[in-house]
Amino acid sequence: MAKAKPVADLVLSASVAENAEKILHVRLKEFYQWEQYVDEPYEVANLHNLRIAAKRLRYTLEIFAEALPEDAALLLTEVEQIQEELGNLHDTDVLIALLRLRLGSLDGGTGYEEALLSSTRKPGKSMFSISPALVSQLLAPHAAPTAVERQGLEILLQKLQQKRKAFYLTFREHWYQLKGHDFYHQVLQLNG
Repeated sequence: MAKAKPVADLVLSASVAENAEKILHVRLKEFYQWEQYVDEPYEVANLHNLRIAAKRLRYTLEIFAEALPEDAALLLTEVEQIQEELGNLHDTDVLIALLRLRLGSLDGGTGYEEALLSSTRKPGKSMFSISPALVSQLLAPHAAPTAVERQGLEILLQKLQQKRKAFYLTFREHWYQLKGHDFYHQVLQLNG
């Protein structure tokens, strides 16, 4: 997960609005640094970073709501929606990865499967909140699904893949609507 960029030049004696503007600009730039991945549906780690950047931008808008114009509430709603859309995408990717692990087919995936496996081998935090014990259990030879279970899991996997596609298209369409309304400059102009 990408770390938050530090905010330079904050002045203790400055008004809340002045410092809010500086923080907001940094969080907005962080958010847009991931824009290049919007058209890449399987850049899962980078889309997850965009979600985290959206969360930071959202928190900034929430924390400084009293110091920002009323227009900020509409912009906050848009950021919340983007964050939710990317959250749905991420959650579906994790479920798909788990199903593929259960089915024993790590090839041809979104990239989450290998990230999931490698993240459970590394100490410290990972992008996934999945227990290494669960992954071990899913990969255990005795845990192979029966033919009937496999059929059900494959149907579920297909449905999740369709859902994922719909979640991605919803997010992408929303992103381009915001771009068409010049969301970036709307946020920049909150403090004039």
